[in-house]
Amino acid sequence: MAKFAAPDKPRTSRTTELGLMALAWLIVGSFYVLASLGAKGHIPPRLDIFLASIVAISLGMHLAIRRFAPNSSQVLLPIATLLNGIGYVEIARYSSRAASLQSVWFLVSALGLVATLILVRHTRDLDRYRYLTLLAAMGLLLMPLVPGVGLSVYGARLWVALGPITFQPVEIAKILLVFFFASYFAANRDLLSTPTQRLGRRNIVPPKVLLPILFAWGFSMAVLGAENDIGFALLLFALFMSLLWVTTGLKTYVILGGGLFAGGAFVAAQMFTQVHTRVTLWLDPWTACAHFGSCQLAYGWFSMAAGGVTGTGLGLGQSSNIFGITSDMIFAAVGEELGFLGIILVLSLFAAFVGEGFRIAQRAHSDYVRLAATGLSALMGFQAFFIMAGVLRILPFTGITLPFMAYGGSSLFANYLIVAILLRISDESATERRGGEVIAVQFAQS
Repeated sequence: MAKFAAPDKPRTSRTTELGLMALAWLIVGSFYVLASLGAKGHIPPRLDIFLASIVAISLGMHLAIRRFAPNSSQVLLPIATLLNGIGYVEIARYSSRAASLQSVWFLVSALGLVATLILVRHTRDLDRYRYLTLLAAMGLLLMPLVPGVGLSVYGARLWVALGPITFQPVEIAKILLVFFFASYFAANRDLLSTPTQRLGRRNIVPPKVLLPILFAWGFSMAVLGAENDIGFALLLFALFMSLLWVTTGLKTYVILGGGLFAGGAFVAAQMFTQVHTRVTLWLDPWTACAHFGSCQLAYGWFSMAAGGVTGTGLGLGQSSNIFGITSDMIFAAVGEELGFLGIILVLSLFAAFVGEGFRIAQRAHSDYVRLAATGLSALMGFQAFFIMAGVLRILPFTGITLPFMAYGGSSLFANYLIVAILLRISDESATERRGGEVIAVQFAQS
C-alpha cells in the first residue's frame, strides 16, 4: 500500500490584498487632503504623519495575515480599511479630539486582530466552550447594570467605566452570542428541523429543545430592555431569528419570529419611554424638532438633501449642528459631502463585506463554523442596515454605530475581531480544501 506524506500547508500570494490596500490608502489620503482644503483652505499640516500611521497599522495587519492566515480572503481587510478611513476623514472634519481617540482605537483594534489570529488557530475549538461563551456574554451584558461601574449616557445604560477607560461590553457580548447560537443550533439541527412531538393533529418540535436558546434570547432582551437600548435588542433578535431559519429552513420559525417581534414591539412601546420616543420621532421628525427640540433626524435629512447626487464636496458640509454627527449620524455627513454617489459607495462596500462573509460560510467544512461565519456576517450586515435605515427613516432610528465608520472604540475593536475570525475561518477552509486536493492527486498518481 502506498504511503502518503502529510501535505505542506499551502500558501497563497497576497498581492491582491496588498494592491487593494494601496488603493484604499490612496482614496483615504485623497479624501483627507480634500476635506482639509475644503474646510480650511490648505493641506493638512501633519499629512505625512497621518499617511504613515494608517499605512503602518494596516500594513502590519496585512503582514500578520500573511504570516498566520496566508490562505484567507483577500478582500475583507481592504474593505474594512477603506470604510474605516472614510469614517475617520468625516470624524476629523468635525472633531479633532474624537479623531485622535479614534486613531488610538484603530491601533488597539489592529492589535486585537493580530492577537485573535495568533490565539484562535482552529475555529472549531471554540465549539467546546458553548455554555462558557453564553455565561461570558451574560456577564458582559449585566456589567452596565452594576452600581458604580455602569454609566447611563443619553438614557441608555450601555457603558462601563473601569478607571479612565470606558467601553460598551455589549459589543463583545454580541460576538460571544453568535458563537453560542452557532454551537447550539449545529448540535441540535436535526431536533430543531424535525417535528417529532404530537400537539393535537400536528407534529411540533419538542419544546425542551427550544428552551435553552429561548432563555438565552429572552435574557438578552430583558437585560437590554433594562438598559433602555432598543438598537442592540433589535440586532440580537434579528441575529437569533436569521440563524434559526438558516439552520432549519422552516418557515414556521419565521412566522413565529414575526409574531414575537410584533408582540414585543407593542409591549416595549407601552413600557419603555425610549421606544415610544423613537417611534414618535420616526413618524414625524419635523413636529418633534419644532416642539421638543429633537432635531437630529430632521437636520440629517436637510444635510443629505443639500448633498444631492454628487455632494457638497469634502470639507464643505454644514452638519456641525447635528447632534452625534461623528457617531450616530455619520451616515448623514457622508451623504452631505459625498452625495448619493458616496452613499452608494458605502452601501456597496458593506454589501461586498457581507457577501464575502457568506461566501466564506458556504465553504466552511462543519456546521458550527458555517453558522458562526454566517452569524458574524449577518451581524455586520444587520448593524449597518439598521443604522442606515434609521437615518433614512426606513426604520425607527436606533442609534447603534455604523460599523468601522462611526466614532466609538468598543465598536471598532469588535468589528476588527469579526474580521479576524472570518479570516481564520477562510484560511482553515482554503487550507483543508487544498490539502484534500493534494491527497487526491497523490492517490491518483499512485
